[in-house]
Amino acid sequence: MSALQTILVDRALAVVRAPSISDPAALADALARGGIRAVELTFTTPGVLELLRGAADAGAVIGAGTVLTAEQARAAIDAGAQFLVTPGLRPRVADIAAARGIPVMMGALTPSEVMDAMDLGAAAVKIFPARAFGPSHFKDLLGPLPDAKLVPSGGVNASNAADFLAHGAVAVTAGTDVVSPASVAASDWDDIASRAQVFVESMGPVPASKGNT
Repeated sequence: MSALQTILVDRALAVVRAPSISDPAALADALARGGIRAVELTFTTPGVLELLRGAADAGAVIGAGTVLTAEQARAAIDAGAQFLVTPGLRPRVADIAAARGIPVMMGALTPSEVMDAMDLGAAAVKIFPARAFGPSHFKDLLGPLPDAKLVPSGGVNASNAADFLAHGAVAVTAGTDVVSPASVAASDWDDIASRAQVFVESMGPVPASKGNT
């Protein structure tokens, strides 16, 4: 199963923003135990390439986030990233991802940006910041763009994840609501696993159509 298929089946991926991560493989394992198998480590974390290597070597479904340049895209893929995520439209990142056969989730907010991301070959479009317009924005976007695979990021938590999915999101991102910076700093993997499970349960049952994803 590809990284993108994993995200679509789980309906979620975890985004980790932390000043340091002591054991990326243990973190990914904790999230998987809670039901979120895809993990995005971002270039805002120092030494992220070594963290990507550590998690990838352990067999985690791992991706690189906040990818801004072609150089970062190449380095992340070389380190084992199975998917890339950008905060906005980055044509050069899209080019590298396409050349290397790696899916990229490209950031957008407006209809024009979503269309541009799709034209650039984005496997899915990250709507960021999702808190700006809320779940109803997804239904509005999908009216004229029914084929868009939209994933909210920024402001998604256990209290609203189901609403985003109900309004057409194909998956949601779990951030600090699941990957608490304090828990990461303390290497409290059991707490993160528990938070992930609560988040997954909050999304509700998997629709029957998901079985054909």
